[in-house]
Amino acid sequence: MHLDLRNNKISGPVPSKAGNLSMLSRALLSGNMISGPIPVSICRIYRLADLDLSMNKMSGVIPPCLGKMAVLATLNLDCNMLMGTIPTTLLTSAIGNLNLSRNAMEGNIPDVFGLTSYFTVIDLSHNKLRGPIPRSLSAASYIGHLDLSYNHLCGRIPAGAPFDHLEASSFMYNDCLCGKPLRAC
Repeated sequence: MHLDLRNNKISGPVPSKAGNLSMLSRALLSGNMISGPIPVSICRIYRLADLDLSMNKMSGVIPPCLGKMAVLATLNLDCNMLMGTIPTTLLTSAIGNLNLSRNAMEGNIPDVFGLTSYFTVIDLSHNKLRGPIPRSLSAASYIGHLDLSYNHLCGRIPAGAPFDHLEASSFMYNDCLCGKPLRAC
């Protein structure tokens, strides 16, 4: 079952009973005025493969249980008011298309990547992330598009196959990143 309610001026919170929609495989709710936290009950929708809550007024922290959902492959939370740290589970799960850009995410990017990490998209731009880019990210088997721009990251950009094709725009406007494709360290 697909739910497509994009751009409908829907307001208010996501109902906690949303978790009862067990047959739901796609929930496309972007471009509304949905507010409040992401309810943990969403994690009970075991067939959910695509969750798009972008361009709303969602607030609070991202429930770590989203990363434990068996078939969730696309998670788009772009352009909200989410805060807190990035749950490690989101980076070690089957999610291959992860967009957390334009929020107020803080802290370091978790250093949990490895050979099983396969991302078509990771967009963490326009947040308040600090610290270095995790070295383990260079061990990822594939990263199609990575955007870490407009944060407070610092240090050397890791070397390795996932970084070889990335352009400077993926790393611009951070506090003190250096190394290819930016200036030398």
